[in-house]
Formats: sequence, C-alpha cells, structure tokens
Amino acid sequence: MLSNFVPLASPDINETDINNVVNVLKSGMLVQGENVGLLENFFSDYLGAAHASALSNGTSTLHLALVTLGIGPGDEVIVPAFSYVATANVVELVGAKCIFVDIDENTFNIDVNKIKEAITPNTKAIIPVHEFGLACDIESIMSIAKEHKLYVIEDAACALGATQNNKKVGTFGDFGSFSLHPRKSITSGEGGILTTNNSDYSAQIKILRNHGIEMQDGKMEFVAAGYNYRMTDFQAALAHSQIQRLDNILKLKQALADVYLSEIKNPKITLPVVPEGRNHTWQTFHVLIDDSLQQSEVLEFLRNNKIGANYGAQCIPAMKYYKEKYSLDYKEKFPNAYKAYTKGVAVPLYEKLNEDTVYKISQILNTI
Repeated sequence: MLSNFVPLASPDINETDINNVVNVLKSGMLVQGENVGLLENFFSDYLGAAHASALSNGTSTLHLALVTLGIGPGDEVIVPAFSYVATANVVELVGAKCIFVDIDENTFNIDVNKIKEAITPNTKAIIPVHEFGLACDIESIMSIAKEHKLYVIEDAACALGATQNNKKVGTFGDFGSFSLHPRKSITSGEGGILTTNNSDYSAQIKILRNHGIEMQDGKMEFVAAGYNYRMTDFQAALAHSQIQRLDNILKLKQALADVYLSEIKNPKITLPVVPEGRNHTWQTFHVLIDDSLQQSEVLEFLRNNKIGANYGAQCIPAMKYYKEKYSLDYKEKFPNAYKAYTKGVAVPLYEKLNEDTVYKISQILNTI
C-alpha cells in the first residue's frame, strides 16, 4: 500500500531554516551569540516563563537543574520507571539515588497515586516526564511537592506546547527541561532549553553552562567549576527559525494523530488516551499491542511494509546498569512500565507526512 519507505521520524528543514544557518556560518560568530538570545527570548515568551537558557542538549538541561538545586549524594529523586533513560542518568551523574515509580498504563505518564508512597526523608525532588508529548498531571504533582517541600524538574523533552488547563508545561515546576533533538517538533540537531521563573536559578545556569564564568567589573571571573554546555549560534538559528511556525506544526501533527485515532480499529491494539484538561503534542504516536502479539514480530512486520517503527521508551529499572545497581523486581514492581516497554510500538507521526499516508499506515496496522 505504501510506495516508499516511511521513516519513524524526519525533521522538516526548509530553505529559510537553511539560509538562517548559512548566514551564521558566514558571519564567523559561531558560539552562543545573537541567535541564542533570540531563541531564549522566544521560548520565554511562548511558554510564559520568566527565564530560558539554551544548552547543548536536553540531558544537560536536566543535569544543570539538579546541580543548581544542590542535589547530590545521600539525596533521592523520584523518576518514572518508563522514560528515556536520560531522565534517570542525570540523577546518577550527581550521585543521588533514583526512586522509580510506575506509570499509568493509559497515559504512559507517572502514576500520581503512587508518588506519595515513594517519598522518604531523603527525597529532594521529583522529575515527572510529559511522556511522548502528553502533559502529565503536573498540577497534582505540584500539590504533592508543595506538601512535602520537594523540588520539581519537569522533563518536557517531548512536550513543547503541551498544556494542563491551558497552562504550558515547563512552567509549573522549579525547572522545565526541553529537548531540540531531531525527533522533536523543532530541532537544532542537538540542543536543549531550560526554563525557570527563579532569577537566581537562571543566573546560576548561565554561569555553569559556560565554564563557571561570571562577568565582574567588566572582566571574566571563574566563580564555579562549570561545564561546557553552551549551544552554538548556528544551532540556535536553526531552532529559532522553526519555532516561529511551531503552532502550525502542532496543528498538523494533531490532524495526523486524529487519523490514527479514528482509523486504527484493530482490537489487538490499544490507542493512547488524552485525559480531559490536558493536550498532546504527539512527539510520538505510541500504541500498546496485546499479549497475542510479539513486539519484535510486529516491528519486523511494519518494516517489511515500509513503515519505520520502534519501541517507544525504556523500562529504566530493566536496563543493564539499573538492573545491576538497584536489583529491583521490575516486572512485579513496575508492571505498567514493563508492559509499555515490551508491548509498546511507536509509529510515524511528523508534519511532513500527509493524512493519506497515515490512513494507509492505519490500514496496515489493522491487518496485524
């Protein structure tokens, strides 16, 4: 039914984007220049956040958030058991301990009802993930965090433009972390944005991302053992060019998701759910297959039918490093996360597709 192979993801880079990057390359001012500032300002305005800092990738944003909050050895951080592994890796990088919590099977987001039982006197923060572009129940999480005096770092890597009750994610917690990887709605190749409403946090982030440099009396002073987490100016130019059409991109992706939601009728496939009061930005269209199907066989079937597909994210406690370090009975303790990992299938959804192609993919899914 498909004449050409449809990849799982493909960034939409147009001539304007390319020209903007070329202009920076011709200027010779390549590192953290004017376009970085323009991108940061656009993010702040779009999200309604007081401050935004452009960094080298989405993992560095999470890492610097933890460092800025002073989280380290002896501290515990609550993370969902199902996410891309970077969500947990950053906790390990600062020497803290991951406390995994299972997800809601319908939304793939952290199960809010299980957070409180994971809190101990050593708990310092929660990193909720807006998985695949769906806003988690961040309002309830903020209530729990306030009650227990915990920091909240929103992992909104996939969820630029997602909302709960019309407020954009990344603005609820102490920090909001966004990725600009090529599979996201807009991309800088690699890159990330860290948002906050706290001016002191923002100032510290900008020092730490640039080797610990602070300008004092017109001179550079090294005031911290910082990192090189800067974004290049040509990366920022690429992302800034795209973000100006973000709302249109999200509308196109919603229209494609609507085709999947209406046309996939296979009883062996469970479709994603969007709870009332929240929206989905569809970074990934992720379905669950039932026990009669094997994930590897379904992925092979789709690829043989010219459809790029993959599993969606990891059950982190089942990954080799975390399995050996924490020795958790992940199948028993995190059944929904393990199911999402082993029975989840991500299919193509990006703005360069058209509705006819998505309709054809849906029909192929119906034959599994």
